[in-house]
Amino acid sequence: MRKTIVVARSGNSVANGLVSALGRCTPPCCCELTVPELFRARQVANDSQTTCIYVPSAHDRDGMTPDLAEAEIVFQQTARSNIGKLILLSSALIYGTDRGRQALVTEDYSAPGVRLRIPSNWYSLEATAATHLRAETILTVLRPSTVLPSQEFPTRRLSNRFVITLPGHDPVLQLLSFADLANAVFLTITQDKAGVFNVAPDRVVPLHTAIHGARSFRIPVPYSVQRLVKRSETLEYLRYPWTISNAKIKRELGFSPRDSSLGALLELRHRLNPAGEEPDFDDFGMDKDYIRFYSKTLFKFLSRVYWRIEDKGLEHVPRSGKGVMVGMHRGFMPWDGIMALHLLVQKTGRFPRFLTHPGLFKFPFLANFVTKLGGVVACKESAERVLKSNELLGLFPEGIQGAFVTYEKAYKLAAFGRDAFVKLALRHGAPIIPFVTVGSAEIFPIFGKIKSRLWTRYSDWPFIPITPTFPILPVPLPSKWHTQFLAPINTSQYPPEAASDRTLVKEISLKVRASMQEGLDDMLRRRPSIFFGSIFERRANENQSEPAAI
Repeated sequence: MRKTIVVARSGNSVANGLVSALGRCTPPCCCELTVPELFRARQVANDSQTTCIYVPSAHDRDGMTPDLAEAEIVFQQTARSNIGKLILLSSALIYGTDRGRQALVTEDYSAPGVRLRIPSNWYSLEATAATHLRAETILTVLRPSTVLPSQEFPTRRLSNRFVITLPGHDPVLQLLSFADLANAVFLTITQDKAGVFNVAPDRVVPLHTAIHGARSFRIPVPYSVQRLVKRSETLEYLRYPWTISNAKIKRELGFSPRDSSLGALLELRHRLNPAGEEPDFDDFGMDKDYIRFYSKTLFKFLSRVYWRIEDKGLEHVPRSGKGVMVGMHRGFMPWDGIMALHLLVQKTGRFPRFLTHPGLFKFPFLANFVTKLGGVVACKESAERVLKSNELLGLFPEGIQGAFVTYEKAYKLAAFGRDAFVKLALRHGAPIIPFVTVGSAEIFPIFGKIKSRLWTRYSDWPFIPITPTFPILPVPLPSKWHTQFLAPINTSQYPPEAASDRTLVKEISLKVRASMQEGLDDMLRRRPSIFFGSIFERRANENQSEPAAI
């Protein structure tokens, strides 16, 4: 067993805890704690059998950024001392967080907010280590999620009896127990594997559920008020999810987390789970009980009374297994996607996940609403994860421009962009189920658009739409809706490599688009009125009056 020293500034609770935990391991690690000043003075030269664990000090009062000046001294001395192995305790903060960040990111993920101070400082920390160390030194970087206990801002918030949150935001979190962090460090000590590894529990927990489970009290305080005492970048970590994947460390180092996120918090607060078995929370934040509640109340009213939605073709939706549902989005508000979700839940028992524009996660309450309904950030990685889980993936291939098309072109499908949905379906052998809705374009018929850079920067909308009610009175009109699910297009006969065949991808995409446009045109021809009448009943009557084929 290598001799192990933990390098940290005096008073570092994580470093002190590591020394104590590693001393209790089987077999025990020979550990001692030293501060950087002592580390510079001591003679550990030419000791290639020594492992150094560096726990950076925080450079700010929120514990969110490392002290880079201290780190450079430690790395320089490590290089001079010929230490055989350095374990750098970095942080999942390196990935940043914002409304467009995907869930459960892997170690090769590039943070969209890398220019921000918090992630950029962690990147600088790791880059400095790689620059100063000798080629013979094994460098292993661990990026843990929020560690309990630690000095990080989210941890300190959750440790309080009264927890200040942001109203309208309930992100899912990963809370790592100290025992699991120590286990990950121990595995790294005993195995000479260089590289970067995320360290996280297997299960997430919604922020509000964590607070309630710890028997604390949540105090919602508006973002603008908290900004008076906290940096906006820091508050983002209570606004959006920032979960990481632990697949690599489990696969390569044999890491097996003992505690769940909620279990780690309850242990920190010396609480026991009164319910016994912990519920399994959704990685993306979907809440099926939340969906069922609204399906019996608001969605039921909108579907049956307000928009009087009629549907056809639900037999084309698979009752189990994966599938790619391709629809059209009109009216710039996400009501057509929500009503499609409601229909599928009520009549098929399936809970689809819709790829959602990041702008919808920016606003309080709307972000929480969309997340609990199963909305996931529109990106390839999220879509892949949904299909690998054998779930239904819903998307609108026209993109955000389709939601803001003027009313005169509302029922003419635009181009499907890069045809990413076809590539997804081919890679996973998932059927493509097109569906179209007539009536949703009339809830907010767009007659004009106002371009505004300030509005676009604030809302992520390309225009300010002008409709009969929006923006003066943003109430949707009670148009009559008809939704039709079309015959699926099977992709299982193609190998996954077919996703690279541009000709085939374009052919399938055009076929889907033609099917949807044909369905729209047929429904529009049969529609008696924008607000009244039934398309599908008329079709049934006409079919009955037609002579039978001989």
